[in-house]
Formats: sequence, C-alpha cells, structure tokens
Amino acid sequence: MAGEQHTIEPGTDVLIRKVDSHLAALRAGLHGPELELAERLAHCLRELVLCTAQASAADRGQVRVAVHYFVLRRESRGRLLSVRSLAVAERVVDRVARQLGRVDLLAELCHDRPTPDSPHPRNNALHR
Repeated sequence: MAGEQHTIEPGTDVLIRKVDSHLAALRAGLHGPELELAERLAHCLRELVLCTAQASAADRGQVRVAVHYFVLRRESRGRLLSVRSLAVAERVVDRVARQLGRVDLLAELCHDRPTPDSPHPRNNALHR
C-alpha cells in the first residue's frame, strides 16, 4: 500500500467512541444550554484525545481522566451514584486543556473557534 501510514495509540479510538456514545445518550435527554455545553465538551475532548495521541503517558492520562469524568456523569439513581454536573465536567476539561497548553480548546471558548489566520498551538502538549 503506497501512502503515508498513521499510527494511533490503542486507546484513542476507544476514548472518542466513549465521548460520542455518551453524547448520543445526552442528546436524548438534554435541551438548550445544557445540550450546547455537552456538545462543546465532546468537541473539546475529541480534540484533546487526538492532539495527545502521541504525547507522554502523563498527558494522555490527564485527557483520559477528563473523558471519564464527562462520560461517567450520571443522573441520581439512589445513594450509590454521585451526580456530576456538566459544569463540573467543564471545569475538569478546561483544567486539562490549560495544563496541556491548549487554551484554544477551553469548553467556554470552543464556540469562538480561531480563524484560519490566527496562530493555532496544535501540539503545545508535546513541547514541555
């Protein structure tokens, strides 16, 4: 096969599927601003997963924690499950994005995407 071969870390596609699956479930029950926030968080998480696919294990671990924090948000079903709000998940995702130098992926800013002319620090996580 001629062409460039891309290698993706084994957990990358699993994390993205988890985000997409959870977002699909949220779409059935959320509306308005909550759904918009869930969509922004999912977008930010997908980007963080992709930009850290070849980064250090520590950076990938931070992103994995943020994904799990978003995905494990549950509605209360008794005393055994904690309730994690989207606002708390947003703080976790934003903290990880800042630590990885990806302020362009802050959930609160995802709707204000950079223009093609603006600098885009795509792989700052790799330059520690």
